[in-house]
Amino acid sequence: VQLQAFGGGLVQAGGSLRLSCAASGVTLNSIVMGWFRQAPGKEREFVSSITWNGGSTSYADSVKGRFTISKDTVKRTVYLQMNSLKPEDTAVYYCAAGRGLILSTRRDRTQYTYWGQGTLVTVSS
Repeated sequence: VQLQAFGGGLVQAGGSLRLSCAASGVTLNSIVMGWFRQAPGKEREFVSSITWNGGSTSYADSVKGRFTISKDTVKRTVYLQMNSLKPEDTAVYYCAAGRGLILSTRRDRTQYTYWGQGTLVTVSS
């Protein structure tokens, strides 16, 4: 199983970035794809998730209304569109995949089996 995350970079506050995560080597039925982030000195935290079947989404309160998660079934890719970025969004962003996660567990990083390598997002003030 391989998850490849890319799209990070340096952006000014108020700007936008779109992260992508391509999945290979895994059957995507019943998979939940998640985005997490880890800032220096902080724990890895949940950002957003989407179910591969049905496209049910969930967001952390800190990003709700600014970030949008979506998926492309043909490309086997999940996207995280990040708008109105703030300096506090600066972190390494990771995509992850877990199978059969119920709604109450999708924010728990320990429930995800597969992880991508991370992509750095830096938001300057």
